Amino acid sequence: MPDAGLDGRSGRLRVMSTPHDVVAEWLTLRGVADRLGVSPNKVRQMVRDHELAAVSHPDSDQPQVPAGFLDGDVVVRGLPGTLTLLADCGFDDAEAIRWLLTPDESLPGTPMDNIRSSRGREVRRRAQALAF
Repeated sequence: MPDAGLDGRSGRLRVMSTPHDVVAEWLTLRGVADRLGVSPNKVRQMVRDHELAAVSHPDSDQPQVPAGFLDGDVVVRGLPGTLTLLADCGFDDAEAIRWLLTPDESLPGTPMDNIRSSRGREVRRRAQALAF
């Protein structure tokens, strides 16, 4: 079980786990680029613009994206806005990935499940409340 503690910066409860604890499948930036039909540089720009989130995988120094952030050959609808909101709330990519893919007892499944099911408005409302 991961350790928990208060984030001194925001006072939020934080769980000391890594995104790798909640992500089953990862894609390299090259893999994302191939699926989206764009260059790896474009994928890096998408990460910088919070359209996608990526973290370095423990087995390599290369950043990787959770495969669940893609729906076939497109980014899951609603994900970029949610990632931007989380970044505005002070979340880094690792924290955003953990939050999106960790089951929430007050939602059916994870926040990401809800974004995929067109319930992104509720997820963004909850993410916005994290800033306070």
